[in-house]
Amino acid sequence: MKTQAPCLVSACLLGLCTRYDGRCKRNDACLDALAGRPYLPICPEQLGGLPTPRPAASILGGNGHDVLAARARVLDIHGRDLSAAFIQGARMTLALARMQRIELALLKADSPSCGSEAPGIGVAAALLAQAGIRIISF
Repeated sequence: MKTQAPCLVSACLLGLCTRYDGRCKRNDACLDALAGRPYLPICPEQLGGLPTPRPAASILGGNGHDVLAARARVLDIHGRDLSAAFIQGARMTLALARMQRIELALLKADSPSCGSEAPGIGVAAALLAQAGIRIISF
C-alpha cells in the first residue's frame, strides 16, 4: 500500500496558538482535508525568529514575491521592518518542505507569510510557489 505524501500546513489552522495575537485559527475544512494524510505543521513567522504573540504585520509596496526580491517590505504596526525575519522563516519553511519532499501546502489565507491569493501572496507562500509547491488557502 502506497502511503500518501505529507503536506505542509499552517500550524494555526490545526488549532495551535501560533498566530501573531497568540490565538489559534482552527479550521475544520482544513482538518477534513488532512484526514488520513501525514502533515508537517509550520509557522514561518516563528521559524523566522519572531515571538508569539507579536505585533500584527503587513506587506507594504507589493507582495511576498516583491519582499523576496527586496522591492517591498514587511512592517509591523509600529513601523519596524520585519522583512529579514519573514524571509528567514520562508527559507526555513522551504527547507523543511524539501527535506520531506512536500508538494502540497495548506496555508492560512490573508497572512503576510502564508496568504496565497494574488496580489496579496505572503512571503513564505511566494517562496513555496516559486519552488513548485501547490498551495491551497484556508
